[in-house]
Parts: sequence; C-alpha cells; structure tokens
Amino acid sequence: MTPAVSPPFRLAKTPRRWLWRRTRLLTACLLLVWFVVSFVLTFWARELDFIVVGWPFSFWLAAQGALLIYLMLVVIYAWAMNRLESRAALLHDPFAK
Repeated sequence: MTPAVSPPFRLAKTPRRWLWRRTRLLTACLLLVWFVVSFVLTFWARELDFIVVGWPFSFWLAAQGALLIYLMLVVIYAWAMNRLESRAALLHDPFAK
C-alpha cells in the first residue's frame, strides 16, 4: 500500500525535477559543442588547409575561433540558466514576480 502524498508536496518536487532535466540537457548540448570544437575541428583542421589573411586556417581556429566559441558557450549557459531558474521559480510560486 502506498502512502498518500499531499498535493503541495508533489507540486514542490515537480519544478525541481523539470529544472534538473533541463539543466542536464543544456549541459550535455554545450559539452557536445565543446567536444566538437576542442577535438573534432582541431583534429581535422590540418585537412582544411587554406590561407586566411596570410595564416593557415588551423592557426586561426586554434588561436581565435575556439576561444570565441568557448566564451559564447559560457554566455549561453549563463543566459539559459537564468531563464530556466526564472521559469522554475514561476512554476513553484505562480504569484512571484
């Protein structure tokens, strides 16, 4: 026999689970982008041998492009987590602003 659970307790756990699932999905997607930029593109950069402003593309990818993408990943994570936490707070307390 299962014990009866009051509705407020059940509702209090739902936003946490939703937030945790969304956080894991966001983290997995951003880690996938990080992996592709760090390992896949740099591994195949030698095959993309063309000159950009007097330097090989692999140099630009390693020196500039990857760093900009890493910075974008941090900004995207901060922005998305801010939105997710705001939504979770509204799910938890619909009268909060």
